[in-house]
Amino acid sequence: MSGSDDRALIDRFLEMLRAEAGAAGNTVAAYGTDLRLASEVLGGGLSVAGPAELERLAEEWQALASSTVARKSAALRRFFAFLADEGFRTDDPGRVLPRPGSTRPLPKVLSTADIDRMFNAVAERMARVPADPLDLRLAALVELLYGSGLRASELVSLPRNAVASDRPYLILKGKGGRERLVPISDRARAAVATWRAHVPSASAWLFPSGKGHLSRVRLFQLVRALAGVAGIPPDRVSPHVLRHAFATHLLEGGADLRALQAMLGHADIATTEIYTHVDSRKLVELVNARHPLGEALVDAKPERA
Repeated sequence: MSGSDDRALIDRFLEMLRAEAGAAGNTVAAYGTDLRLASEVLGGGLSVAGPAELERLAEEWQALASSTVARKSAALRRFFAFLADEGFRTDDPGRVLPRPGSTRPLPKVLSTADIDRMFNAVAERMARVPADPLDLRLAALVELLYGSGLRASELVSLPRNAVASDRPYLILKGKGGRERLVPISDRARAAVATWRAHVPSASAWLFPSGKGHLSRVRLFQLVRALAGVAGIPPDRVSPHVLRHAFATHLLEGGADLRALQAMLGHADIATTEIYTHVDSRKLVELVNARHPLGEALVDAKPERA
């Protein structure tokens, strides 16, 4: 790849940050600067850089503040994860980048009450007579985002017949060409079937738009608009946040972390562990209810000095 390839891929990555992840303008600008500077240092070869090149970059950062190094590392790690996700690379060398004394930030979280409000807003739109096909499309999109934890890129590019009425799962090809099985709820399959009746039979896509499929940018806009209607600050919601909600709420309901790793398509269990930010009160309740000494722990009183 050439320097022009670097520029094109960086631009695509920044568009994804704005559209799918809902990143703030300042973050997008800072990441863009960091990536272009890194590309310049590597002679336009950032997108094909390996561990040795990234280690050389890290050496150039030694005189910088730890917060700056943390941001630069985060920008590059997300960039390489994006390249792997989109099929531009088969590996992800970002693991060699430094992590200077900072913990990975927790993702934005929607409560189950927030999710209920969003689905209630969808139901109100669905109840209109006659039904608007765009409302049927929105229902199918949201059911698959929250009900199955699909990535935005996976969702918008689903083939027309990807969801079968007699099969409660999808087989998806994700990062690195790895296939995974994703459960599909009964209500999601029903929503897809209702929407698919309005999709032209000649369409290759379940969510067609123009000559291709729905874009991630448009999906982002639809989800944020729905959040506003539901009374939730739109800047709290994105397709990626709904994927986080899927994972978080499953864990809070007792799902196994390894099973969740498989459903989300994470190669490394450490990536899945960012979803273990369960309310500490739930953890206390779990210990008190399930630990063999739970009753003793509850009943125990501190001795007076």
